[in-house]
Amino acid sequence: MLWAVPFVGILLSIALWPLIAPRFWGQHFGKISAGWAAAFLLPFALVFGASEAVHAFVHAMLSEFLPFIVLLTALFVVSGGIYIRGNLKGTPLLNTGFLAVGAVLASFMGTTGASMLLIRPIIRANDQRQRCVHVIVFFIFIVSNIGGSLTPLGDPPLFMGFLKGVTFFWTAQHILPEMLVMLAILLPLFFALDTWMLRREDKAPRPDPTPTNTERFGFEGRANFALLAAIVALVLMSGVWKSKIGFEVLGTHIGLPGLVRDIGLVCVAFASLAITPAEVHQRNQFGWEPMQEVAKLFAGIFLTIVPVIAMLQAGEAGAFGAVVRAVNHADGSPNPAAYFWAAGLLSSFLDNTPTYLVFFNTASGDAMQLMGPLGATLTAISAGAVFMGANTYIGNAPNLMVKAIAEDRGVKMPSFFGYMAWSFGILVPLFALLTFIFF
Repeated sequence: MLWAVPFVGILLSIALWPLIAPRFWGQHFGKISAGWAAAFLLPFALVFGASEAVHAFVHAMLSEFLPFIVLLTALFVVSGGIYIRGNLKGTPLLNTGFLAVGAVLASFMGTTGASMLLIRPIIRANDQRQRCVHVIVFFIFIVSNIGGSLTPLGDPPLFMGFLKGVTFFWTAQHILPEMLVMLAILLPLFFALDTWMLRREDKAPRPDPTPTNTERFGFEGRANFALLAAIVALVLMSGVWKSKIGFEVLGTHIGLPGLVRDIGLVCVAFASLAITPAEVHQRNQFGWEPMQEVAKLFAGIFLTIVPVIAMLQAGEAGAFGAVVRAVNHADGSPNPAAYFWAAGLLSSFLDNTPTYLVFFNTASGDAMQLMGPLGATLTAISAGAVFMGANTYIGNAPNLMVKAIAEDRGVKMPSFFGYMAWSFGILVPLFALLTFIFF
């Protein structure tokens, strides 16, 4: 269990440093992340040898972190090249509409793509409001997480299931009822809360930072929509194309489809930067700080999580054997409710993609069996990994990106634990309701 200390350390750093010393954290969070990564790698090298440490580092970076960050960067750049024109006013009806549209888009352009496309205009629409933190919190709930539950393109865990043999439309057929229940409660709840918040504001509104002239609603940088389609095609291609061609890099296998996908995504990002007018980026207040924060923190997370995932994969014989035993009935058959909560709670604090894979393999590992007799279990694992990524800022990468962009625009976002007060107060009771109805 001592091998989990660096991972716990980086989580606590993300949670506590912004509260204790926000200025220091803002200047040195990359060094802190690197320090925790070294706190795992150096003892690992001493105990298991330098070659094993190099292999662990290369495998985590090349096969997991690099594809992850390349996809996020491509979505971040392309979405940042689309400016939604129009001096919209953040009324409760408009804000609720934004969230509903984002929930639909998230399953087709990914939670990252939908979040990056809509977060700036929704902040701009509410920049005259005195209280808009709740808007961003519900945006993370709905657009950055729950909305991405219908297709493998929506969220990385579902894409990993697609690569393992789960058919493309299986998730839409089996998770749609759970998603509709969540949205049917969250959207009206948000509308009521937003209406109440608006009524509590002072009669004298804040000055509107956006232009006062009336702009016709529309899009600038429309060529980036074609690039978004290219991203979807590249990701889909890497799952459909089967090739035995690959490369070995210090013991890590790099398959040709994944390599072509990642090179293609890099080309798409550069193409977006080349064709997007500077004025669009300027009006969008596009900057690299949110992407840099995600990259530095998740590099540390992907490295320090290595022993944690290994202990989970060890099953009942591992240090987390109690977790594995807890998700099965006494006769050894899977308990969908237990899988929903175990996959979900671990996805709240671990990266939800490897967590999904661990429980996918724990339940059976056979996609045909999981889509058939064990369909309720696969639904539980999928819904838990996607939905409960909203429980913390680190549950899903778009959460941190949205937080960073909101703070960059002057929104005073809740602390790590402050955000958890929102998520546990609102979402956990809904997850209990889902358990009662579906699992």
